[in-house]
Amino acid sequence: MSQHDFLVEIGTEELPPKALKKLSEAFGAGIEQGLRDADLNFGKVRLYAAPRRLAVLVESLDERQPDREIEKRGPSVKAPEKAVAGFARGCGVDADALEVIDTDKGQYYQYRSIQQGQPTAGLLAEIVNRSLAALPIPKRMRWGASKVEFVRPAHWCLMLLGDEVIDAEVLGHKAGRKTYGHRFHYNRAIEIMAPADYDRVLRDNAYVMADFASRRDNIHEQVTLAAQNLGATAVIDDDLLDEVTALVEWPVALAGRFEERFLSVPAEALISSMKEHQKYFHVVDNAGQIQPYFITVSNIESSDPQQVIAGNEKVIRPRLSDAAFFFETDKKQTLESRIDRLKPIVFQQQLGTLFDKTERIAKLAGEIASRIGGDRALAERAGMLCKTDLVTEMVLEFDDLQGLMGSYYAKHDSEHDEVAAAMLEQYLPKFAGDQLPQTLTGCAVAMADRLDTLTGLFGINQPPTGSKDPFALRRATLGVLRILVEKELDLDLRELLDFSADLHANLPARDGLADKVLDFMLERFRAWFEDDGVPAEVFQAVVATRPTRPLDFAKRVTAVNRFRAMNEATALAAANKRVSNILAKQEQASAPASVRRELLSEDAEVALFDALETIRNEVESKFNVCDYAAAYERLATLREPVDQFFDQVMVMADDEQVRNNRLALLTSLRGLFLRGADISLL
Repeated sequence: MSQHDFLVEIGTEELPPKALKKLSEAFGAGIEQGLRDADLNFGKVRLYAAPRRLAVLVESLDERQPDREIEKRGPSVKAPEKAVAGFARGCGVDADALEVIDTDKGQYYQYRSIQQGQPTAGLLAEIVNRSLAALPIPKRMRWGASKVEFVRPAHWCLMLLGDEVIDAEVLGHKAGRKTYGHRFHYNRAIEIMAPADYDRVLRDNAYVMADFASRRDNIHEQVTLAAQNLGATAVIDDDLLDEVTALVEWPVALAGRFEERFLSVPAEALISSMKEHQKYFHVVDNAGQIQPYFITVSNIESSDPQQVIAGNEKVIRPRLSDAAFFFETDKKQTLESRIDRLKPIVFQQQLGTLFDKTERIAKLAGEIASRIGGDRALAERAGMLCKTDLVTEMVLEFDDLQGLMGSYYAKHDSEHDEVAAAMLEQYLPKFAGDQLPQTLTGCAVAMADRLDTLTGLFGINQPPTGSKDPFALRRATLGVLRILVEKELDLDLRELLDFSADLHANLPARDGLADKVLDFMLERFRAWFEDDGVPAEVFQAVVATRPTRPLDFAKRVTAVNRFRAMNEATALAAANKRVSNILAKQEQASAPASVRRELLSEDAEVALFDALETIRNEVESKFNVCDYAAAYERLATLREPVDQFFDQVMVMADDEQVRNNRLALLTSLRGLFLRGADISLL
């Protein structure tokens, strides 16, 4: 079968830079899926994305669909003639054209035909339009008098299969072979004669690097070289690099300079101003200190680049001046003096203001600090100040600096070092894999803030539902769990949740609130351990005993996962399951509180009793110090006496005293295993 390359390009107004990469990937994935659904074979798929275009090149695409053999089974040969005639009519043939086949249920009529594959050219328009309609565009727009909708106004459509133009209409435009070059360097049409020429023709003739990845690499190389020419190192953030790549078609990196007086402003504020507002890359020296330079990526190849640099230096100066002004202005007031300014700011309508929240955070942080060996007074102080930088001029202008500026201002106010550190550490970890607070005060405030939000929102019946989690409670939960486990802080989560809930006034869902939040938080452990390769049944075995201390929970999971790999695990898990089933069916009220040795008559039950008594104290001492691994290693030695007991002893003996004594023995056995987890679930 003949094969041809296929190219589609959608030309538009400048596309949203932060969405360009995602749109390109979704467009390509949609076309690939459409081709597969059409049963078409193809080779490599190449994606192209630039500010004014989305394009997909599919190599070696089948010229037409393969023919398909269609088989339809009809009624039995014993069926009435009218039924047979109806089946044939439905297939578009006479009854004489039907075949008779033998099946295990007898002879049946069957219709068989060959469906001719359609030419690929006739399928591509629908595939492209369907892919465009499915793009992740939150809000589509219209333009002119057209009813067509897209993320930005569309201006042209190029669609080729081999060297032939596809007869199609996409986003209100008739497909052709024309594309357009750079808006300034080559603002005119250019024809693409074959799909494979697309990238080369645009690059060599029209000042457009259409390949996103190649353009990104080119920018990275240029920015790196520009910084080296300054004797410095460019700090190239991946997200910023992607955004800049989406802003230019013909990148040219240029280095500019700003006044050294601005270096007295916190480096993060300078970086935020350059990065967020101007899309500049900053540079640092060998010690990692910011230098008075920036690198911008222009979308034109100027004959006088110094003019472009001067223009950018002129633009960045007032931005940095604003940052310097905000910093100096903010330092004239202490963080403490800003506490009352939190009173009018609503955190959540039913949960009060930011001032109310900081009061709760302070009390809870103090309680947490006292339990982890921290300083209650410092934690309470940090809790009261933790949101005050939100009303500073700097954070109002650069909201991504919250916490960080609080730390700077706390140091300026001569607050304790741990209080200053906690201003920033309260937001850690911000994402999966992010660093954790380093100070105990920071840990206390970070957990208090999250626990306050969790108990508050659950207390007003606003837990996360499905994918909706506007207050990021799932992320908050993982943050608390990570701090407790990775910092080895052995706190009882249920006690903290109860303490936190009591700080809220008039929560409508106060009854059982701590347990609801605890269940939600412990469930977040599931994904955590799945990522670590821990089987689901291990998590289930531990969560069944409902430990309330996350550090303890993690230790149990590690120990049970290790136990699961032991040779004795399968037999002991099965035995525990059997014991659980037996005990669940019995009325335990009449069973003795402890096993009476004189009622043990069978050798196997005596052996099990003796084995239990031999290891009991050692195992319980291991459980008491949370050494679950050692405890389960010791419990593994019970495999043989447990197996012999079930092989040789009738638990439900006729004699009530003997029966109850044996049930008590099993209860003792089961209780010892349950100190760590319910291994019957393994």
